[in-house]
Amino acid sequence: MFVRVKRSVQNDVAYEYLQIVESFRDRGKPRQRVIATLGKREQLVASGSLDGLLQSLAKFSEKLRVVEAIRTQGIGARSSRVWGPALIFDRLWENQGLPEVIRRLAQERKFEFDPERVAFAMALQRLCCPGSDLQGCGWLKNIEANGFEGIALQHLYRTTGFLSEVREDLERKLFNRDRDLFTQSLDVVFIDTTSIFTYCGQESKWRMRGYSRDHRPDLPQLVLAVAVDRNGWPVSWEVFPGNTADRKAFGVMIKKLRERFRIKRVIIVADRGMISKGTMDDLTGCEGAPYGYILGCRMRRQKEVKEEVLSRGGRYAEVAENLKVKEVWANDRRYIVCLNEEEAAKDAAARESILDRLGSLLKDKGGKSLVGNKGFARFLKIQKDAVRIDEEAVKADARFDGKFVLTTDTELSAEEVAKTYKGLWRVERIFREEKSTLKVRPVFHHRDDTCIGHIVASFLALRLEVDLHRRIEERNINASWPDLMRDLAQVHAVQVELDGQRYLLRTDLKGVAFQVFSAAGLRPPSPVTHLS
Repeated sequence: MFVRVKRSVQNDVAYEYLQIVESFRDRGKPRQRVIATLGKREQLVASGSLDGLLQSLAKFSEKLRVVEAIRTQGIGARSSRVWGPALIFDRLWENQGLPEVIRRLAQERKFEFDPERVAFAMALQRLCCPGSDLQGCGWLKNIEANGFEGIALQHLYRTTGFLSEVREDLERKLFNRDRDLFTQSLDVVFIDTTSIFTYCGQESKWRMRGYSRDHRPDLPQLVLAVAVDRNGWPVSWEVFPGNTADRKAFGVMIKKLRERFRIKRVIIVADRGMISKGTMDDLTGCEGAPYGYILGCRMRRQKEVKEEVLSRGGRYAEVAENLKVKEVWANDRRYIVCLNEEEAAKDAAARESILDRLGSLLKDKGGKSLVGNKGFARFLKIQKDAVRIDEEAVKADARFDGKFVLTTDTELSAEEVAKTYKGLWRVERIFREEKSTLKVRPVFHHRDDTCIGHIVASFLALRLEVDLHRRIEERNINASWPDLMRDLAQVHAVQVELDGQRYLLRTDLKGVAFQVFSAAGLRPPSPVTHLS
């Protein structure tokens, strides 16, 4: 039912009448009927009869009664907790089937708590307030979410170990579910690696010192490899000891795609750090169907690329803004030379700056003091009695300006190869978000299993973030991730008590919060909810 204004003209005078109208359906068609006519609008407002009627009706509505009591009586709140992020990500968590998968994996273990709820709490913390488990235990007390009551620090520690134990089964089950859920064919897989250091100074089976992308060679680390599809969705992840080389990690990931996930045909895209003879054997070997590949080349270190591919003439074809390509064959291998003229100009300017500086230092200090400088040494030519600028080296260096070279065995066009390779930014974004937004590093655990479980929890959080990113992009919601999380964090659950009854109030939706609820397929909670 609703109130309708009916306008009427009598003796050239317009009047407005208030009516209570009911909507109903008759044989499937919408109809309306007048329940009562309250009278002329101006008379009802002037006499105060309308306000009295509304106040009388409000007595029969619990929600309006609570709102009015808060406005007039100033009822104090018993508690106020952050509600928005938990509502959104819990819905995405359910949509991905994570509650069912985790509970099945835990059903044979005699937990006295719900590890699925604790795993979600750990993932939510990574998204909202990254930090240690000790910090997370205190943070959870300020979050309104189903099943968070009673989560203790020991539950976080035990669930971290549990996630480490079941990570392979969890990964496989999620992979199979994703293919059914999103009905996507897996035609391209991007693979890359990174390192994550730990604050534990002692090395172990997994935590070892190695090449650190974080520039912390003094601390033990773990190596992390990730595979994502062309849409940026995490397909697989693997943790390795900290001294594992990229090529070895790459080979393990390829083997996993073949054996664990039964992927027969796919194109593998990887950066130049992965390329080697062993890499080619892993991709084109006889174990299962051969995989296609698009791999970056080391232009300065690979003799064939440096001396043959880059020296070949040919016209570039412009395929995108700041991207030109040409195809080159060398010894039955197909290469795609890519050129970014904007980057080429930057490289040339940087080299000129180095040469200007080098020329000044040669005049002032001589050449012997500059030989040990790696930045200068590549442009120096050492003779018996003098050190001078090597013009041939300068000319050779200019051949690399703004270029990168790819090798592939696919039948894709040169344009498709270049654009597909540039999709590696999706993996780089994942690593950037893992290390910054989710703050997977540094790891504060002192055991190998809990370190690995920490990384698994971070990847569960990453799945939620990628899912929400995709949804807001589909709906063209214009908001940065920090702004979006800020708006969600302003949605609070406030508990109040009135006449011996407890109620849960939802604060107003600010910014893009309502749009995010819609993108997640979730209706915002009612402003007032009665708690039994």
